[in-house]
Amino acid sequence: MRLDYFLAHSAGLTRKQAKQLISRGAVTVDGLTRPKAGDIIAGHTVRLDGEILQLPGERYLMLHKPPGVVCSTADPRHRSVLALLPRAEQHSLRIVGRLDIDTTGLLLLTTDGPWLHRITSPRSHCPKRYRATLAEPLDDTALQQLREGVLLRDDPTPTRPALAERLAPNVLSLTITEGRYHQVKRMVAATGNRVLALHREAIGTVSLDPALAAGEFRQLDAQEIISLSTV
Repeated sequence: MRLDYFLAHSAGLTRKQAKQLISRGAVTVDGLTRPKAGDIIAGHTVRLDGEILQLPGERYLMLHKPPGVVCSTADPRHRSVLALLPRAEQHSLRIVGRLDIDTTGLLLLTTDGPWLHRITSPRSHCPKRYRATLAEPLDDTALQQLREGVLLRDDPTPTRPALAERLAPNVLSLTITEGRYHQVKRMVAATGNRVLALHREAIGTVSLDPALAAGEFRQLDAQEIISLSTV
């Protein structure tokens, strides 16, 4: 997104007014003065006269999903993640991707359909990082299999190469760029192991805010919204 377009839409200006403010030096990008109107804004902090700007209108939330709630708008047997939000916040929100009922961690919600689609589209290959606690210690052979891609049961094509790191003998950090059904659990199963607990730590460049306790949420800031607009 061009700087002048971002400025116009976030500050309620015309493109001409935005360009005038940029040329006058009233706008900074990541603290740097004298940016150009045509600069591409992606994950940058834009300030107008010292105030951080963000796109208005749509809502973008980060939620720390606890276990035992489901990623659906309604479920006859289980509590929905939307029930964790105040009623006033629930209106028109859509869940960006899904986490299993027993999986915890970062969940995004938004009213912005195109933004949601950019993140979840299989063609975007948006990276998602998980921390998995395994039933058995992870050996080097299994680690290499995950990095190269594994063939899942009842799936004709192997997974895309993943970033896999052993954090402890039975704790795995795994970053995938696909969204297959129960993918992390099935990848680990393909190596002969089993996931006991799964926690999503990041989507794209956005990590779960450590200040959020399970069940808590906050608004995404402008930099987080824009960084996920370009995945």
